[in-house]
Amino acid sequence: MSFEDHMTDLPADLLPTTRRALLHRIAVAQSEARTPSLVAGLVRDGRPVWSGARSMVDGHAPTPDVQYRIGSITKTFVAVLVLRLRDEGLLDLADPLSRHLPGTPADGATIAQLLSHSAGLAAETPGPWWERTEGSLRPRLDDLLEAERPLKHPVGRRHHYSNPGYALLGALVEKLRGEPWGEVLRREVLAPLGMDRTTLLPALPHAGGFAVHPWADVMQPEPLTDTGLMGPAGQLWSTGADLARWAVFLAAGDDKVLSADTLAEMRRPAVAPDDAEWTNTFGLGLQLRRHEGRLLYGHTGSMPGFTAALWISEADGLAAFTLANATSGVNAALAAELIALTAAHEPRLPAPWRPLPEVDPELTALTGPWYWGAAPNVLRLRADRVLELAPLSGAGRGSRFRPEADGTWIGLDNYYAGETLRVVRTADGTVGHLDIGSFVYTREPYGPEAAVPGGLDPEGWRAY
Repeated sequence: MSFEDHMTDLPADLLPTTRRALLHRIAVAQSEARTPSLVAGLVRDGRPVWSGARSMVDGHAPTPDVQYRIGSITKTFVAVLVLRLRDEGLLDLADPLSRHLPGTPADGATIAQLLSHSAGLAAETPGPWWERTEGSLRPRLDDLLEAERPLKHPVGRRHHYSNPGYALLGALVEKLRGEPWGEVLRREVLAPLGMDRTTLLPALPHAGGFAVHPWADVMQPEPLTDTGLMGPAGQLWSTGADLARWAVFLAAGDDKVLSADTLAEMRRPAVAPDDAEWTNTFGLGLQLRRHEGRLLYGHTGSMPGFTAALWISEADGLAAFTLANATSGVNAALAAELIALTAAHEPRLPAPWRPLPEVDPELTALTGPWYWGAAPNVLRLRADRVLELAPLSGAGRGSRFRPEADGTWIGLDNYYAGETLRVVRTADGTVGHLDIGSFVYTREPYGPEAAVPGGLDPEGWRAY
């Protein structure tokens, strides 16, 4: 199927002016970056809405089924495998690696620190450059780090990107599953998500990788290596169509692979940001970036002959990816720019307000003003029995709370994340107060009948 045929199959959700602007942006990028070909795509609210491509060959552009090497985007797949092990109870993120894979230079690092690049490990292997040489040169895990000084920083003290760290995570998956990590990935992740064009080694049709001369319009092919044990750091090949599926999964989850709650955990910052402006940091296998005022998560990737990027904006309901077959040139921010461009042309429409499908008088009675001491707050009832507490002043300890089977609620965000909200009743069964992690919320500020910790002044409110 030609690229043009594929485009007619996509939902025509974007305005023609938006589609033209996206195409113009990637055309400029391919021309200015001097890359042999460039594929890009956009996902909105869980489905592909646009794809585009440019090529150095007149009258031809690669389709979304052509494979490119995706480099370190591979790490997001490895992280999902590790989180699956955690959710199955086979490991804890606080476990030291030595508990499951003893004898490596990272024995003292926790699995969470490896996932977030805070284990202090070296950024690269000892020579030769692993990305351009066959993995047969590094047949053992011991070959992936210097024997004398594998740690460049104290464990857990700072973010320091480590490719060998993810090779160790791949080995961890192999140890606990008893088979190669690539086979585990295919069976547990790729097959359930329908990503049959994501593979460890290239499968036709695939792009060739090239280096473009910095000062002349000439180029030469790059080696297409099998990096062996270093594969979990950047070995995968994928397509535009499969990356669109991966973006949908990272945004919403799929219970066949990993829950939405676990994916939300992966995209929370796990280490301190590298810069004072907080433009870049890392979660559990996911990069976090601020771009033009919006928070994005995803990952970039590069291998000799290829660059790739995948970014998702939760607030905009948008994801974008780029794939290029040159060692350098295409800026990793291009996918972020496609999100910003689309959001500027077509801002996300808010979901329409709808009333709740049923009325629960007991829950409705909980809504309205509540006071933490003398500070006024309001409690609202949302869909799915979610309670939302917000300070009336605009500053305070607001949170959303998810209902639990035992009649309590668990905080979802902000100060009360993970804390329990309990409705405390009086002897006659009426609601007395709310208890949130020992904080008491009452119906009136320091009311004489309120259960205020420490008691109340017997004279109550008075003028001075």
